[in-house]
Amino acid sequence: MQSLQDIASCVAGYDPQSLPVAQAQEFIARLVPKVTAREQLPIRSALGRVLAQDIVSTINVPAHDNSAMDGYALRGFELAAEGPTRLKIAGTGFAGQNYEGEVPIGHCVRIMTGAVMPAGLDTVVPQEFTQVEGDEVLVPADIVRPGDNRRLAGEDLALGEVALAAGRVLRPADIGMLASLGLPEVAVLRRLRVAFFSTGDELRSVGEALPAGCVYDSNRYTLWAMLQRLGVEVLDMGVVRDDPVALAEAFREAAASADAVITSGGVSVGEADHTKQVMAEMGEVLFWRIAMRPGRPMAIGRIAAAGDTAHQAILFGLPGNPVAVMVTFYAFVREALLAMSGAITSPLPLLRVPCLSAMRKKPGRTEYQRGILSRRHDGHWQVAVTGTQGSGILRSMSEANCLVVLQHDQGHVMAGDLVEVLSFDGLV
Repeated sequence: MQSLQDIASCVAGYDPQSLPVAQAQEFIARLVPKVTAREQLPIRSALGRVLAQDIVSTINVPAHDNSAMDGYALRGFELAAEGPTRLKIAGTGFAGQNYEGEVPIGHCVRIMTGAVMPAGLDTVVPQEFTQVEGDEVLVPADIVRPGDNRRLAGEDLALGEVALAAGRVLRPADIGMLASLGLPEVAVLRRLRVAFFSTGDELRSVGEALPAGCVYDSNRYTLWAMLQRLGVEVLDMGVVRDDPVALAEAFREAAASADAVITSGGVSVGEADHTKQVMAEMGEVLFWRIAMRPGRPMAIGRIAAAGDTAHQAILFGLPGNPVAVMVTFYAFVREALLAMSGAITSPLPLLRVPCLSAMRKKPGRTEYQRGILSRRHDGHWQVAVTGTQGSGILRSMSEANCLVVLQHDQGHVMAGDLVEVLSFDGLV
């Protein structure tokens, strides 16, 4: 296992006092381990789980050439070069049955959607384009070409082809794909276990009395909701008071129970609490000042349960301000937890749209402004910021439907300039 300093030495220009977002992301990607334990689940219980191994098709899907619609199956080469084609109807092919017998030249077969193509026939003309006269059908010229409206055996999946790759987070279409292969169960990786708690004597949980100078702890509820989106097992450890003994016990319990531990609060420079000290005593932890806004202070590292150095949980120490918690979670923690879950990850997609608002921005840090993405009357998209952007104003995130991402080297933005936008749709 590489030490944190060894990992830092692999990150070009590493500076814990002013760390660009991209370098922090690279460091975390190098740090996090992956879950390897597996379990077998019925496919209806596997939605959102991470596939543990490649799924290789043991059959062709579909198993036979079949008709893509209701109509008449025929030989493509029998279509007349000019004028209509007249064919005798030899019989009917139904879905779920093989058409028995040979189809003579000059004949066609009435066929239903999904029915196996009779031997020798390769083209289907939709019934609405035909005219039936007794036991014959008239096919107009230039309606179909040879091979039209036929689904080929193995067109969806061929025998021996990888249907789904290991590391895929299973979606509804994937569950259907597994069913199409006749698989009642699938091997998935076990769920990642994530413990989280807030720190601070001023925090109170929902339902408690609120003395003067205290605030309700919103961060745990926000973190719980964001973690639910990732399909991980969560352990809410509540609010931990600013006491070294209580903090050490919380870290020990979290490290013993979980693969990752997330805290909010207690990582800023000059804070009058004990969180940073206890973090450092519990394992190998780095304290960063990230070149971003909001969310500059952050801790990252490994912590161990008492007497069990073999199992170390990854620690994410996030700032205490509500908006900073959400921004740092989406900038760093979300993708890290997916990677730890064994999922194949890729950066969240960014849109480029005109910004209605001018924004002041100095190069040298990444800024995340809360925005409202909307569609203009001409169908094009635009974005406007939600107003006051303080890192403690959670309402600004509630009102927003996206983040405007101003990159590290970017300067001031004029109204009408293109900016990059991270949509919340499907994310929050």
